[in-house]
Amino acid sequence: MTILVKDVMIGEVLSVDLNKSAKNAGEILRRTRRDTLIVTKNGKPIGIVTDTDLIKKVVAKNLLPSKVFVKSVMSAPLVVISKDNNILDAMRKMRRNNIKRLVVTDGSKLVGILSLSDIARNSPEVIDLLEFKLQTKDSPTSIKEKTTSGICENCGNYSSDLQNSDDQWLCEDCREEES
Repeated sequence: MTILVKDVMIGEVLSVDLNKSAKNAGEILRRTRRDTLIVTKNGKPIGIVTDTDLIKKVVAKNLLPSKVFVKSVMSAPLVVISKDNNILDAMRKMRRNNIKRLVVTDGSKLVGILSLSDIARNSPEVIDLLEFKLQTKDSPTSIKEKTTSGICENCGNYSSDLQNSDDQWLCEDCREEES
């Protein structure tokens, strides 16, 4: 089953005018308990500002939020994805652009925002795959089975008693010849 962007995205898009202050943007984020605003110019989306942008570009620099304009802390241009794309395409696009959020469109209309958190919250199988990848990355590959059945890598005959010997699966006869 393919998971689409529209199945996971947040549909309500909040916005702020580029000429508003960082303080105004922060108040909207606090009041709505969200972390992202779309920055608009004359009602058209032109950028994005996040709580992290406000922290790194205003608070950490000890700037006065009421004197800093949203246009100076926003990220632009917007990186967008169609609501009908699948989640894997979205994740690849985020990775390529080194971002955590995509603006979701339906044609030319902005319809939502998709974040890595949305994907993780709604796609537990993605988390399982990532955890498995991390576990296998840290542990060396080892053969756990002592015997198996299959084709002997030396003589090519089928055996129900193959054993691994010097990284080769050998039947009983080939193991005896080797000894």
